[in-house]
Amino acid sequence: MKYKFEILKNEDKNILVLSSDEEIYTKRILFEDDSKADQFPLVKQLFFLPFIKSVILDKHLILIEKLDFLDWKDVQDEVVTQIEKFLNTGGLIFKVINPITIYAENTPNPSVIKFVANKKLVNVAHEFKNNEDAYYCNIAKALFNHEFISEIYIDFNFISITIKSDYKWENHTMEIREYLLSFIRDGNEIVNSQFDMDEKKFQQVNFDKLDDISKEIAKLIDDQIKPAVASDGGNILFQSYDSDSKEVKVILQGACSGCPSSTYTLKNGIESMLKDYLPGKISNVVAING
Repeated sequence: MKYKFEILKNEDKNILVLSSDEEIYTKRILFEDDSKADQFPLVKQLFFLPFIKSVILDKHLILIEKLDFLDWKDVQDEVVTQIEKFLNTGGLIFKVINPITIYAENTPNPSVIKFVANKKLVNVAHEFKNNEDAYYCNIAKALFNHEFISEIYIDFNFISITIKSDYKWENHTMEIREYLLSFIRDGNEIVNSQFDMDEKKFQQVNFDKLDDISKEIAKLIDDQIKPAVASDGGNILFQSYDSDSKEVKVILQGACSGCPSSTYTLKNGIESMLKDYLPGKISNVVAING
């Protein structure tokens, strides 16, 4: 395969459009810097040039946007030569750094399967009850196209999926595993980055405004309980503490939401632990499904 590029006419003076008979990339993908270009050596190479603002790969095209301080006519031939030399001497457009793997785990909730990836998927947890909730999450929107899926929970490197009551997971586990593998392996965006911020900015409870007992409860839940719950494909969030009734309310998400064993876990696990750590401060723990 030998790459040869033609410069196409373009009305935007800041964008150089290059066309090749050889396919550049299977779909359109935009890079506004090289932070997400680890698998795209050609894009990394282009961002070494000090005047590059953005790069788009799109089927047989490369669209390169420059900064305003120079004209393309002064550098475009040199840029084309560099790209052709890079690709024709063994440089890659795309490389697989680590093969993506997905495996399926059963959870204590028979309606939920936890699909675990060998890479980070999101920065913070996201739960979706329906397609409308998933407007900012491409993978959730795609999954809701399967009529048998009722709820989706995504956290760090796993996706917990709830199946509707009139369907069985044994008929669909492999189908969804392959679907997720293909979606992630193709480099599709999981969640719009504007909705996947640092966890401190995404907290549902303002920790600074909690009373001292509530702070202790929230910290115990985060440090002691949440990791165990996550291993089962779920999540637990502190919601409130009533100092008069001493009742604690928590939100259960993912595999924990609607799980037949969640009541037992709540009373014999979470409630008992909180009572041990905070004697006389806890009467009972009530769960609210997320």
